[in-house]
Amino acid sequence: MNERLTQLRRLMAERRMDAYLIPTSDFHESEYVGEHFKCRKFMTGFTGSAGTAVVTAHEAGLWTDGRYFVQAAKQLEGSGFTLRRMDQEGVPTIEEYLEQMIPEGGTLGFDGRVVNSQTGEKLKEILEDKHVTFSYEEDLVGQIWKDRPDLPAEPVWILEERYAGKAAGEKLADLRKAMKEAHATVHILTTLDDIVWLLNIRGNDVPCNPVVLSYIVVTEDQCNLFINEKTLNKEVTGYLEDLGVTIRPYNDIYQYVKLFKGEKVLLESSRINFAVRNNLDSSNKVIDRMNPTAGAKAVKNPVEIENERQAHIKDGVAITKFICWLKKNIGSVPMTEIRVSDYLEELRRQQEGYLGPSFDTISAYGENGAMCHYSATPESDKTLEPKGLYLVDSGGQYYEGTTDITRTVALGPITQEEREHFTLIAMSMLRLGHAKFLYGCRGMSLDYIARQPLWDRGLNYDHGTGHGVGYLLNVHERPNGIRYKTVPERMDSAVLEEGMICSDEPGLYIEGSHGIRTENLILCRKAEKNSYGQFMEFEFLTFVPIDLDALDLSLMEKRDIQYLNEYHRQVYEKISPYLDQEERQWLKKATRDV
Repeated sequence: MNERLTQLRRLMAERRMDAYLIPTSDFHESEYVGEHFKCRKFMTGFTGSAGTAVVTAHEAGLWTDGRYFVQAAKQLEGSGFTLRRMDQEGVPTIEEYLEQMIPEGGTLGFDGRVVNSQTGEKLKEILEDKHVTFSYEEDLVGQIWKDRPDLPAEPVWILEERYAGKAAGEKLADLRKAMKEAHATVHILTTLDDIVWLLNIRGNDVPCNPVVLSYIVVTEDQCNLFINEKTLNKEVTGYLEDLGVTIRPYNDIYQYVKLFKGEKVLLESSRINFAVRNNLDSSNKVIDRMNPTAGAKAVKNPVEIENERQAHIKDGVAITKFICWLKKNIGSVPMTEIRVSDYLEELRRQQEGYLGPSFDTISAYGENGAMCHYSATPESDKTLEPKGLYLVDSGGQYYEGTTDITRTVALGPITQEEREHFTLIAMSMLRLGHAKFLYGCRGMSLDYIARQPLWDRGLNYDHGTGHGVGYLLNVHERPNGIRYKTVPERMDSAVLEEGMICSDEPGLYIEGSHGIRTENLILCRKAEKNSYGQFMEFEFLTFVPIDLDALDLSLMEKRDIQYLNEYHRQVYEKISPYLDQEERQWLKKATRDV
């Protein structure tokens, strides 16, 4: 890492750059990126999914959020990079740091394809008084990274309407209607999940997210898809042409947008890269707002909803079998974090329609569970013992949808503190899942329901309580989410609509000791409507038992026990038909009334 820093600083000095920005991003502002785009990981050694590195002539820092403080502190040791804990007292923001460190008339460097337009414009505004110049047309890390993986080019396939629930032609018509309402003549769409949702196609260009590297430009009578043509077979090419889609080379987007003159261009500056936005002619009027497809795809249609219910039964069967196996074999069968994670993946593969994981499984035993987004490696791979807590956060991609579930399991005796924390988290998850609220509420309105049992005791967790989930798409999907404070760049605080799917995942993490998270996915739906308005409620999609062996019933109110028993009756009813006799007997006991 130190040698890479030296090489980067040499290139910076040759170009008279005072600072170089390295975000965690691809050309499309994707949350998770393929190996080709992991420049920040290459430079720092930090493997988390979120973080930004800044390098100057004499300092190097990595900014990341509370999910990764423990992990980043370990991985940055000896790298030459200092951990900057975001949102903590005394820690400057990246913008504040750059304003302080770049001298009058200095230069800030970055690859304009991996920094979004909103960030770039914000930096311009902040650094304007110091007359800072931007140098954004070179990828300096790419010049150092000699064995860099190629851009992915996986085959594209068509998602049939029996899974998508709505024809791509109808979705394009809806998009053009939204463009007209926004008085836009051109729409530039670069977010990968929006593009594949719009066209009812899928791919495998981002690990765990079935998307395709591409850009789309839509007008009233044209739809131009910029994509690597090697990914398209004759069937897909014919399908796209029948939709009226013109196929163009992937990298031609940068020259194509220069052709617009005097157009009203709809785009989302926080999701379009700085290079594409900067190539627009000044004669165009930019309409900057959320892509219309973002809200449309978040509201699942009836076919998608019914398919999601089926996907979660399949997933619930796999996870229930896994927990049963853990409980019965701990101490007698060799188990490590990686081995049991591999076994869980094997159980999911047995389910019809399973396509792969929806994110990298978090398999964490003991103190490793305190790292929210821990990833077991051969060096960190702990042996599971018949004591303490084991946390597994995992999900699957099925033709019928996307799943995401976390369960924490007692492998044997646990401490009273662990038992208390486990119980509070179970209460938190179940209470949020039973919330009833008036239409118009956002996730911010509901977050306290989950956090109250913790806040009452002076406890908390440094992540949101819930995020939107896509349909055979990204496991993290805006614009819906559940968190107590807004994070503007996440754009996940929309009004909760019928058909939206959220995670419900409170947690508690005690560094050096244990971590606990219990997560179900919940579907927003309408409840009764009366003189006060339209009430809304949630439906659990996830059906896997909550470990009764880890509960302290004395901490639970009557309603908490009622919620738990009701949930467990549904788990048994829905999952038991797919188990063998021994597993069914175990599940009967694991879901008994308490």
